[in-house]
Amino acid sequence: MTVTNRDPVLRVVPGPSDINANGHIFGGWVLSQMDIAGGITASRRSQGPVATVAIERMEFIAPIHLRDVISVYAEVERVGRTSMAVRIEVVASRDRGATQVPVTEGLFTFVALDENNRPRPIEAA
Repeated sequence: MTVTNRDPVLRVVPGPSDINANGHIFGGWVLSQMDIAGGITASRRSQGPVATVAIERMEFIAPIHLRDVISVYAEVERVGRTSMAVRIEVVASRDRGATQVPVTEGLFTFVALDENNRPRPIEAA
């Protein structure tokens, strides 16, 4: 996925409580932002509720700093009968927007849920 000329699903500023002992943002905080953005994207595609069932791959490329503004980009990569894979990328904006740094990416799998929280078929696009 290329993030140029795309709107992020989320744009978030981490706070002081999100810092680890190294002065960077906790990986778990970043993971939760990715899960939120992926869930929004998957829910839109499936036209209903979804649940995260797997993170196939996630790679931390660079740290996120306290004053960074992060943009989370997500797009559906493939759709199965009840689940879909969503590619998620996070880019940090630094220096008042002058610098864009790719910080992490991953492939998340979401399953569409029915009213009983059981897997349901996803309609063709």
